[in-house]
Amino acid sequence: MNIALGDSGLLLGLLGALAGAVTLALGTARRRPSLARAGNSYVWLVLAGAVVATLAMERALVTHDFTLRYVDNNDSTFTPLLYRVTAMWSDLAGSVLLWALVLAGYLVAMHLRYRRRGEDQVVAWAKVAGYGVAAFFFGLVLTVSNPFARVSGAVPTQGPGPNPLLQDRALVAFHPPLLYLGLVGFTVPFCLAVATLATGQLGDAWLAEARRWALVAWGFLTAGLVLGMWWSYQVLGWGGYWSWDPVENSALLPWLTSSAFLHSAMVQQRRGMLRVWASSLLLATFSLTILGTFFTRSGVLVSVHSFTVGGGVGPALLGFFALAVAASIGLLAWRGDQLHVPGSIRSAVSREGALLANNLLFAAFAVVVLLGTVFPLVVQAVNGSSVTVGGPFFDTMTMPIVVCLLFLMAVGPQLPWQGAAGDLVRRRLWWPTAVAAAVLVACAAAGLRGPWPLVVFGLGAFAGASALRQLALRLRRSGWRGLTGRGGGGMVAHLGLVVVAVAFAASHAYEHQGQLTLVAGKPASFEGHSLVLRGVQEVVTPGRTALVATIDVDGRPYHPAVQQFALSNQAVGSPAVRSTPAQDVYLALASVPGPGRGPVTVGVVVEPLVMWLWVGGLVLVLGAGLALWPRRPAKVPGGARAEPGTGREGAEDGGPRTAVAASSLPVSVATGAGPGA
Repeated sequence: MNIALGDSGLLLGLLGALAGAVTLALGTARRRPSLARAGNSYVWLVLAGAVVATLAMERALVTHDFTLRYVDNNDSTFTPLLYRVTAMWSDLAGSVLLWALVLAGYLVAMHLRYRRRGEDQVVAWAKVAGYGVAAFFFGLVLTVSNPFARVSGAVPTQGPGPNPLLQDRALVAFHPPLLYLGLVGFTVPFCLAVATLATGQLGDAWLAEARRWALVAWGFLTAGLVLGMWWSYQVLGWGGYWSWDPVENSALLPWLTSSAFLHSAMVQQRRGMLRVWASSLLLATFSLTILGTFFTRSGVLVSVHSFTVGGGVGPALLGFFALAVAASIGLLAWRGDQLHVPGSIRSAVSREGALLANNLLFAAFAVVVLLGTVFPLVVQAVNGSSVTVGGPFFDTMTMPIVVCLLFLMAVGPQLPWQGAAGDLVRRRLWWPTAVAAAVLVACAAAGLRGPWPLVVFGLGAFAGASALRQLALRLRRSGWRGLTGRGGGGMVAHLGLVVVAVAFAASHAYEHQGQLTLVAGKPASFEGHSLVLRGVQEVVTPGRTALVATIDVDGRPYHPAVQQFALSNQAVGSPAVRSTPAQDVYLALASVPGPGRGPVTVGVVVEPLVMWLWVGGLVLVLGAGLALWPRRPAKVPGGARAEPGTGREGAEDGGPRTAVAASSLPVSVATGAGPGA
């Protein structure tokens, strides 16, 4: 029954996507509103197919239906309910099904937002493009990556269960779905960009819509990345949270290019510039999500995060990536001259000049990460050699970029549009500069050493004080509403990024690692902390056996463990971590002789400010939410109202705003009115 339901759901989703694309394309091209409306309605079949297939898979996992090969490989009668549910996205075929489900949800959201604008050409062709992407993924999951394939031979009565690493923390229920909501979410702005270029309706209003969708996806992707770092830190037992792993890099790449887009959109909406660049970033972001999916699911890269190799999934994804890149380049080449508008940046010392430099730095960051990730593949393809590009390369190449970005985060918000006199800039930067100087003096007095971390601390204080200054001005002018909108939310996100950068630099530069062999009752010390082993206990539960050590650190008990699952030969460490605002003390068992009071070898890591990584990530996501929050326009002389962020809200922004053509979407879209505004 589960197989029949699952395959029926997948087939329904595929047929709905194909029928919707063809019907909506014909109705739009031939100006037949009734046919276009019928094409719009197929989105519900796509969602229904995805939901039916997902429910069938979850039912199979929860009820241990071992007639399915996927259940046989990823379930067991010992697996707790939570990890049976999350097993749907714990392996290759199920993860592609989750991708299709999330994509169907985004298509429905796009349909609902534009349901009253069915005759608009850009919206219609964007939906056609969305149907096309959905058809590819439903076809993928129905053919070369079908989770409903039947086992061959006799039906087994037991399976190995999910990967043991995926059964140690409840974060498996949150990190992958959030990551998918981010990565898949970039499909909508991609479709809007494709539709705008294809139709030639190149007004600027579509960019405001694309920016809102991109901001939603960026917020989810940020949350997914931060939770992934936390999960790695809590589970893998190495004391770190980011290793420049190829799969980590694959998720970071679209975050970098989408961050650049969100900043370039400000210049485009304010000055009418960077239209080609903004469109290119949107198209590149979607293409990088497909490339990252290929890296993760093709087996070409070895990673603890990657899935097992699955048949023709890799070639199919690579072909779709090539198609997306070719279509993007072709559309940009076709419409590039029309996108270009006269005008230039009059002064490098201006808001638009800083944002352009910011974009170039984000692009450079993405290029470094991409080259470091694909270089081993290129070398292997050329001469068959196996090389590894690790943390030292990425740290060396990206640290100068991060430093420059922090500087621009501090200076950029204080610069007026189109430039200003030097005394105005100096006056605005006086307080942030004083805060940065005070922080550097405090660091020197505390005995902190090392050029890179001190530079990050100083520039972090500079950028943080700059963001706080802007927020203070907005709060004084508009009350709590000053925190919302593009300007307020952006400054909150800047604060979050500053906190992440400072915590990252401190935890790397001043980390202390070591191994201690502890004898029961005999104190040992490490970096000012006293450790005493109290004993080792064997804990047996259905499906797993754990050896749990009890170690007092400064009088507080820690319980690092090693777990052995009944149906797996892989022993999984479970570190013990205690976080404070100042530092983390992290214990992981390196060797355990067995239950009793014998000696135990334990890895000890002391890292400062790690907690602030998670706090900074939360502030980043909060900033994205505030930026999406609709804000009431401020009054301007004459009784009219100015759009938030246009510079008419106060003298701080300065400079006139270039008029924006709104020819590509209806007025309600351009002004943010209507559903979801």
